[in-house]
Order: sequence, then C-alpha cells, then structure tokens
Amino acid sequence: MFWKRTSKSDETARSSFSVPEGQRVYAIGDIHGRDDLFVELLDQIRADNANRGPARVTLILLGDLIDRGPESAEVVERAMSLRHEFPDTRLLIGNHEECFLAALTRDVRRLRYFMRIGGDATVRSYWKDDASLAAASFEEVAERLPEIVPAEHVKFLGDGEDMIEIGDYAFVHAGIRPGVPLEKQSLADLRWIRDEFLDDMSNHGKMIVHGHSITDRPDEQGNRIGIDIGAFQSGSLAALGLEREDRWFLFGTASVVKAA
Repeated sequence: MFWKRTSKSDETARSSFSVPEGQRVYAIGDIHGRDDLFVELLDQIRADNANRGPARVTLILLGDLIDRGPESAEVVERAMSLRHEFPDTRLLIGNHEECFLAALTRDVRRLRYFMRIGGDATVRSYWKDDASLAAASFEEVAERLPEIVPAEHVKFLGDGEDMIEIGDYAFVHAGIRPGVPLEKQSLADLRWIRDEFLDDMSNHGKMIVHGHSITDRPDEQGNRIGIDIGAFQSGSLAALGLEREDRWFLFGTASVVKAA
C-alpha cells in the first residue's frame, strides 16, 4: 500500500544540510499502532543518544501514530509520556490523526471514512471489546467513541504541529507543495500530498523530512528524506538521527533493533 519507489542506501550519510551546533534530532516515522516497534526503537534511541555524548535532544514524531496496527491507544499513551524523558518532544499531525479527530465529533459519515482507511484498528484499541464492537452500528460507535477516548489523548493529538523547522531541515508529515514557500503551505498538502511532492526534484530551500509514503527502506533524495517504511505490515520502524552535518538511521523490529 502506497509503496512509491526503491530507496537508496540506508548507510550513514553526510550532506551540506545541518542542524544547529549542540543539538541532536531524532525523527521517528509513521508508527501506525505498532507499539512493540515503538518500544524497541525508543530503546535504540536511548542507547544511541547515550553513546554520542551530551547534546540538546529534540524528538520528533512525524505523525500517523494511529490506525492499521493493533495498539493505537498504547502508542498515543507512550508518546504522551515521552516529554518526561525527552522534554523537547514534538508531534506532527498526520492525515490519520486528522481523520481520527474528525471521527470524534459524532459525525457518522466521518467515522465511516476513518474506519475505512484503517481507523477500525484504532477504534478496537480503545473499545477493548471486539464482540460488542462487532455488534454495534456505526451510529452507536459514533456516539460512544468520544466517551471512551481519553480527553488527554484528544488534546495531545490536536495540539500537534504541521511543520517543524530546525536548521537546514523542515519536518512535515506528508510533504510540501513544490514552488510554494514553506510559510504558505496548506494544511491539506502538509498532511496529504503525495505524487506531486515525491516526483519533484527541485530545491525546496531546506531538506524535507517526511513520512506518509511507504518505501522498503528510507528514501533519501537530494531534496527530501522519507522514513515511512510501513511499520504496520513490514514489522520495521525507522528513525532518522541528525547532528551538525551528520545523519544516520535507526531501525526497530519486534525481535531486534539495529543501527545502520
């Protein structure tokens, strides 16, 4: 689903793009309800961060924490807790968060669409009773769902950002509209764009780091880096590390975590 192209090598790379001196950034790709992979990858980030010495650490979640995988509620809870350990943890709103928040308005039409794009897994993770969920009508689910999703989860997801700029990098969920200045990008493009962005090789002014479009390995191009490697079905979750002009990748799987 949504695989775009074969990615380039995932070995440690250098570029002319950099983050400010003294800052270290870890950007995590689309988790999609795979809390097991999230746990493993966070352990690897902790170890990697400790090995690299002191720095001001920023942790960025690129959006789509939820849907498709079985543990969306658990992923959101874990993401919320990260600020105790990494105070500068930042969340981007993905298209799946956008649809989830819309589904919590008791609008049956929006709920139907949300469940059609993988939100059924998110509903199950909060509902906690597959039998009663299977017996419920869309109208019943639309009415009850806002009552069983914790208010703090809703606030956390709703307070997410749409773009984060650090040094020569800009982090977004889906991508940007080529030719449009970063400050004028629309929310729809930042959360949903695909081919127009992926197929464009022009200079965007900054290196764009994004998720949303799946590749088998991180997709490094001259103007963007995609790190959605389909965690919900590939069993692998990627993170991009940045410090000064260095960049590297970390990978988490259900059984082993390794750094490339």
